[in-house]
Amino acid sequence: MDVEQARAYLLTLPHTVETMQWGDTLVFWVGDKAIGGKMFCLVNLDGSVPVISYPAGPERFAQLLEIDGVVPAPYLARIHWVAMERWNVLRKGEWERELRAAHAMTMDKLSRPVKKVLDMPQRERAKLIAERRKMLAEKQAVKQAAKKESRAAPAAPPRSKR
Repeated sequence: MDVEQARAYLLTLPHTVETMQWGDTLVFWVGDKAIGGKMFCLVNLDGSVPVISYPAGPERFAQLLEIDGVVPAPYLARIHWVAMERWNVLRKGEWERELRAAHAMTMDKLSRPVKKVLDMPQRERAKLIAERRKMLAEKQAVKQAAKKESRAAPAAPPRSKR
């Protein structure tokens, strides 16, 4: 498997959404981030190691770490994520099984309200997600403007002590 094959496979899984974050990292979510979806896979595109990370669960985590080229995922090992140092660590069928299991495990952890949104008809769900994204973007813009204002405002003169 390689980056393109992994990406193509991941996007076939139900309710999977892809975003680009932290520079050159593809993040795959179960459910849209705007409605409270959860990430279940990280793929590095910048050629750095690890090439891919995902949750394995406590038991599978221990099993996978015995394979050469599998390491605890940086920052996420405490929640049983593994990282692969190269694409040839597993065969294609094994990759698909692992990524499908990571997706299912993450889907099971979604909150009831998020699952309710995912159960909506596609059009209704898309409209809700678009509205939520718009609201979050507006909120972020207000936050950025306030931050910019606070930097531009002159500091208050020191108070005299009497």
